[in-house]
Amino acid sequence: MIAWIGFAGVSVKAAERPNIVYILADDLGYGDVQYLNPEQGKIPTPGMDQLAEQGMVFTDAHSSSSVCTPTRYGILTGRYNWRSRLQRSVLFGFDQPLIAPDRLTVAGFLKEQGYKTAIVGKWHLGLGLRSPAGKPTKGMKGNTNSIDWSARITGGPVDLGFDYWYGIAASLDMPPYIYIENDRFIGECTATKAFHRVGPAHADFEAIDVLPEIGNKAAEYVQQQKSDEPFFLYVPLTSPHAPILPADEWQGKSELNLYGDFVMHTDAVVAQITAAVDAAGFAENTLIFVTSDNGCSKVADGSKGSKGGISFLKELGHYPNANFRGSKSDIWDGGHRVPFIVRWPAGVEAGSSSDEIICLTDLMATCAELTDSKLPETAGEDSVSFASALQGKPIVSTRKGVVHHSISGQFAYREGKWKLLLTKASGGWTKEKMADDSPAQLYDMEADPGEQNNLYQSHPEVVERLVAQLESDVNSGRSTDGPELSNDVKVNIWKGVKKK
Repeated sequence: MIAWIGFAGVSVKAAERPNIVYILADDLGYGDVQYLNPEQGKIPTPGMDQLAEQGMVFTDAHSSSSVCTPTRYGILTGRYNWRSRLQRSVLFGFDQPLIAPDRLTVAGFLKEQGYKTAIVGKWHLGLGLRSPAGKPTKGMKGNTNSIDWSARITGGPVDLGFDYWYGIAASLDMPPYIYIENDRFIGECTATKAFHRVGPAHADFEAIDVLPEIGNKAAEYVQQQKSDEPFFLYVPLTSPHAPILPADEWQGKSELNLYGDFVMHTDAVVAQITAAVDAAGFAENTLIFVTSDNGCSKVADGSKGSKGGISFLKELGHYPNANFRGSKSDIWDGGHRVPFIVRWPAGVEAGSSSDEIICLTDLMATCAELTDSKLPETAGEDSVSFASALQGKPIVSTRKGVVHHSISGQFAYREGKWKLLLTKASGGWTKEKMADDSPAQLYDMEADPGEQNNLYQSHPEVVERLVAQLESDVNSGRSTDGPELSNDVKVNIWKGVKKK
């Protein structure tokens, strides 16, 4: 018996499951995509704009954290990062794996459904690197003698459901600076270089070459695929995260600063991958997702000492995080509301949009529904399918709200129009004093999307209800219906906040 899945008035055979290309920009703000921010977006982004015109934009999409590593954990596992050992900050290039070897990932799940799976780009979830003496490495510092460059790399993508990986260990400001293919370094680090942080590097490795390399390798992978075998390609880009290094041909293009140029270069890589999908004849039944791991960073700069940063861009009329308060690292929406564009000609109406609240943890459950499959009860515990939203219908879910997390580990909880923030400040790098002495914050996001009017003291019944829901989601080990599960560590939602 053939199962049929209906989307946007189109019936798709389960045997004709869609290809899935998931492009994750690094520190790209909601307002950096001109289509999403037409009045205050001054950087041309024709590649992403075209995808939006051909597909659907989600206007209320959120990363599960306001920084890199935890968001990536959530995307691939469908589980909030704070259920793991990572309660704050990020991992570094020498740190050990965050994803447990027995945890099902999106890639592993799709592989079980007959998909070929690949990642091209930045991992940033820890790797099982060892010293020449066989000891696990850790942290951000190392030298050319810190790692056994010839040893198999464990705990990475190919141990977690991916058939193929080409990329780098972490961000471009985190050593080691060397390419990896599958479970091996390509060569060894014999030099020392600094792309912000000093560390071991391959003699031929240059940070400015990495984004073009990712684009070329991703396009090449698409071109190698067969029409009768579905594939999942995850492309975590290294841009426009610092170091801000657009290729020579993009420098000066934005007429703003190097960050603007880097966003344009990022957009061109998105367009390159899209063109590869189209040229291969896969366009009709390929889902292309484009999003970001968090909001734009305050380091939206070109070089140390040069004019740059979010404030400088705003002076020029460009608002990287649109009208949302805060930026990368913060618990305010500027830290975690992200662009989210979906193109799928076979299943999504061109030029459509959705104001449904979604989270990047939702990829796993959505993939399950799109492939007419069922997740195990112990996987994707914080993942909700938004497949119905692709048809313009409401999302029906047992998850009551979405949990946000800042770089310092501060919590927020969003349900409908209400957003509760369990901190007096940003929870991140933004230094702003509160207008009142409330111990925490509550905002009506429909009336006040810029999070300026704190209603914490005037709506105690809302605060009490949202705190109870957040505590339930934490203590149950999951935010969706199913058997209770355990968090890996004890979780404190208040983190130093003095409750009244």
